[in-house]
Amino acid sequence: MSHRILILGGTTEARQLAGQLAAKPDIELTLSLAGRTENPIAQQVPTRVGGFGGAEGLAAYLKETKADLLIDATHPYAARISANAAKAAQFAGVPILALRRPGWERQEGDRWTEVDDAAGAPAALGLTARRVFLALGRQEVGAFEAAPQHHYLLRSVDPVEPPLGVPHVDYLLARGPFREEDERRLLIAHRIDVVVSKNSGGGATYGKIAAARALGVEVVMIRRPVLPTVPSAPGIPELLAMVDHSLRPVAERGV
Repeated sequence: MSHRILILGGTTEARQLAGQLAAKPDIELTLSLAGRTENPIAQQVPTRVGGFGGAEGLAAYLKETKADLLIDATHPYAARISANAAKAAQFAGVPILALRRPGWERQEGDRWTEVDDAAGAPAALGLTARRVFLALGRQEVGAFEAAPQHHYLLRSVDPVEPPLGVPHVDYLLARGPFREEDERRLLIAHRIDVVVSKNSGGGATYGKIAAARALGVEVVMIRRPVLPTVPSAPGIPELLAMVDHSLRPVAERGV
């Protein structure tokens, strides 16, 4: 008997998880991408691109496809998608699991100023002109038009369209992972005073945080949003164990 699983993806872990689940003979898998990245990395599993139309649309999709399990493996800052996923699972009566990568912890030598969201980050930069590395992706950078006095270095996977409405900005197109050694060279070459980052967790983008600590560069860290409370795991091995348990017949689960 096959089990149908829908993974809401967009992260490296989602791609890795999908590959491991797809190798199981009793699982029919679909990986869903929001479509925010213009040229996503090729996936080795059946993939769906685009939104569902909110929680109701996702619930309808789960029912139509007779899904047995929904896995939320989206980015830690995809709060709206995670909220819709939790509601959709409830509406459709489908179990949900989440892959929740732990956030980074402040270490000795870190100079973090924490803010609640991207909208609060420009004020944390202060009034005096500084050289700022925006490592946020292109969705949130518009908030920094409120602080046009700074010189920005903006790194994103896809071009920022329209360009940021500030007089001093350099663009860098790149896709992680980023090594600490390379990030250190980047911060030095651009004479960066402060890094603006989300607390994404994981190793792929931690290089800039470690480099900033080594160089004594300040970091404005955007706190994680509050996500819905659903059964979750911090990594792929733990989540795979939860998937196996969830898909077992009730009599075998001991519940």
